[in-house]
Amino acid sequence: MTAPAGPGHRPLKVAVLGGGPGGLYAAALLKRLDPAREITVWERNAPDDTFGFGVVLSDETLGGIEHADPVVYRALQAEFVRWDDIDIVHRGRTLTSGGHGFAALGRRRLLAVLHERCRALGVRLRFRTEAPPAAHLARDHDLVIAADGVHSTTRTAHADVFRPRLTTHRCRYIWLSADFALGAFRFEIADTGHGIAQLHAYPYAHPSPDHHPSTTPQRPLRSSPDPHPSTTPRRPLRSSPDPHPSTTPRRPLRSSPDPHPSTTPQQPRPSLDRPGAPDDGASTVIVEMREEVWRANGLDTSDEHASAAWCAELFADTLRGRPLRTNNSTWTAFRTVVNERWSHGRIVLLGDAAHTAHFSIGSGTKLAVEDALALAACLREQPTLPDALAAYEDERRPVVASTQRAARASLAWFEDLATYTAQPPHQFAFNLLTRSRRVTHDNLRLRDADFTDTVAREAGVPDGTPPMFTPFRLRGLTLRNRVVVSPMDMYSADGDGTPGDFHLVHLGARALGGAGLVMTEMVCVSPEGRITPACSGLYAPEHERAWRRVTDFVHAQAPGTALGVQLGHSGRKGSTRRMWEGIDQPLPDGNWPLVAPSALPYRPDVNQIPHALSAVELAAVREQFTRSAAAAARAGFDLLELHCAHGYLLSGFLSPLTNRRTDAYGGSLAGRLRFPLEAFDAVREQWPADRPMTVRISATDWAEGGTTPDDAVAIAAAFAEHGADAIDVSTGQVVPHERPDFGRSYQTPFADRIRNTLGIPVIAVGAISSWDDVNSLILAGRADLCALARPHLYDPHWTLHAAAEQGYTGPGAPWPLPYQAGSRTPPTGRTDAPKPRLTLH
Repeated sequence: MTAPAGPGHRPLKVAVLGGGPGGLYAAALLKRLDPAREITVWERNAPDDTFGFGVVLSDETLGGIEHADPVVYRALQAEFVRWDDIDIVHRGRTLTSGGHGFAALGRRRLLAVLHERCRALGVRLRFRTEAPPAAHLARDHDLVIAADGVHSTTRTAHADVFRPRLTTHRCRYIWLSADFALGAFRFEIADTGHGIAQLHAYPYAHPSPDHHPSTTPQRPLRSSPDPHPSTTPRRPLRSSPDPHPSTTPRRPLRSSPDPHPSTTPQQPRPSLDRPGAPDDGASTVIVEMREEVWRANGLDTSDEHASAAWCAELFADTLRGRPLRTNNSTWTAFRTVVNERWSHGRIVLLGDAAHTAHFSIGSGTKLAVEDALALAACLREQPTLPDALAAYEDERRPVVASTQRAARASLAWFEDLATYTAQPPHQFAFNLLTRSRRVTHDNLRLRDADFTDTVAREAGVPDGTPPMFTPFRLRGLTLRNRVVVSPMDMYSADGDGTPGDFHLVHLGARALGGAGLVMTEMVCVSPEGRITPACSGLYAPEHERAWRRVTDFVHAQAPGTALGVQLGHSGRKGSTRRMWEGIDQPLPDGNWPLVAPSALPYRPDVNQIPHALSAVELAAVREQFTRSAAAAARAGFDLLELHCAHGYLLSGFLSPLTNRRTDAYGGSLAGRLRFPLEAFDAVREQWPADRPMTVRISATDWAEGGTTPDDAVAIAAAFAEHGADAIDVSTGQVVPHERPDFGRSYQTPFADRIRNTLGIPVIAVGAISSWDDVNSLILAGRADLCALARPHLYDPHWTLHAAAEQGYTGPGAPWPLPYQAGSRTPPTGRTDAPKPRLTLH
């Protein structure tokens, strides 16, 4: 029976596997909260053996440490190197962005502080000792904390319970150290002759007090307490150039007075990371490059000293010609660890054993320490151990998931770094700083307005104009801003596919709301091409007249707003109920036969098996698209989009998961592209030459064996070669067993890659929810237009309100004359009333 965790029960006997920061801090906290606990830390290495050099911690993490253990906090505070700037070196030019705020210290020094604290509290530290298996320890311990790292033997031994997913990524990197303190967080790009490499570097140890600075000037580093405090409150410290504080801070962990106070206040001391080093501090230096670049440079056969010498020569200017130091440094491919469960009986995972986040956002130690804080608090708050472990996982999992999403975005950005190097210098720097989507245009502008304004001027954005309100031209159509009302199925047409008053009001309201382009839902090219009986069409004369009513209204009442039509065919996903009646469920009666590239149902045993189209039938479908395109032109639409995404008919040809044909329309990607390109060419021929055409694609199926991001680039290139003016880049909805990586702006990296690989305009979609996101994506050069769906359901006037909130009144977002009186935020009740002079209790 599992021992209870709460007060009033016998003290816990705890084994901690792994003597990294997370495991040590968990041990110290648990012992501090209850001195009667018997806690042992097992570490197979020596006390000063560690991977890497410096550690960056956020102000949020330090705040949690301060509340939970002031002794550790004071010891760490005395050691920190602090700095504010980020230097980005690209093509020989150094650009600096300020106001960020960082704090770092040597990893060995961090471990030494935690060793001292654990010993003072009575925690047993067993170094150079291999721990028994977690299952064995669980027989006579109440709790086993597996903090045994990214290669966790505990996780491997119980993989059937934890169900880990391990993803190895495409770059190789090596941890090194320079024997001087840089004056800023530094990113540098270098050409190796076989591709590019990047340097990530930051200071972690101060110059000694009696050291005379080198002849190369460096911006001053601050230690705590700051000898020259600013009169302006210090900005919060961040864990990387990519701040990502938890939206729900951990409640302070309280305890009784420390039963084992330190008798000697912590004093700054020489860094343990720099035995015999010069007196001018130390910096962590990480060098990273794609696997193929690493191999081409012969680094796959180099030992650590040869690798360090190669890196020092490549970045000699930054390193002032000095060598780089190693510490069992090896080239490594980063591995992302995700576990479906974090606990198994009395065993719980913590830190890298449970999850990893790429070093480019500096969150590994931060997450491990915050795990320790949460676990200690939950053990104190919950009545039983199972309750405590469940509460720990419930609290930490969403925070970790959010951090991992940001880390994956940052990691992917660096993997695809070569696609950005041709960008203008300031745009490249802005793109790098905002790569994870956690730092945004507005956020960066608060830190360093001069830098952000320079980026905007270099991009041609007029002063006082948010990037989202700059015009954009597609063929003969100029959009007044970069906001698109995304296509959204409304399932509100008459039974014969005719759009009615609902469509007039729905689309008209959003056109009045200020967006540059308003898109219809998928408009179907035939009765059997509908998703539901309530889907709209453009295959009958009455449809054309009804749509003309909508376009006339928009052009007359919202001049300057463009209206686009999306043409599509449901394929195997048709003949279903409306979304709110049962998504993807067949009609209770009146179903019609379905067609598809191959005879594969969308959901086996749920949806009907479609008929595989013959070559003759394909020609008939192609003719349906051309007739609808001609009708759309007569109806007055400004732009036409061909729907080749989300598993509908044309999308079904593109994905290898849904196209199993053996004729010329299947097999290779070129074969799978054949019919969608034929349909595109036929529509383009019917569509007026001065009006733009776009194509929506699913850039990934989010499923093994499906469309890959590389496929998406090839698909986009093919449509662009055939005359597509822009690619609308969505993802998924092709197969029901997909596993999307949901999160804010989660689909935008796919658009980014297509745009910066091919140099063609893209429309980004996917949980873009704020005007700040739009500004960030546009200014970074990741997208040309941003399509938003749900925000426009919540607020039809989203674009106008975005302009008002940013104080913008220019031509990119004019208010309709009847609405101008509402162009300012309405007044609310007073919030500045005088405070009471006297309060009686």
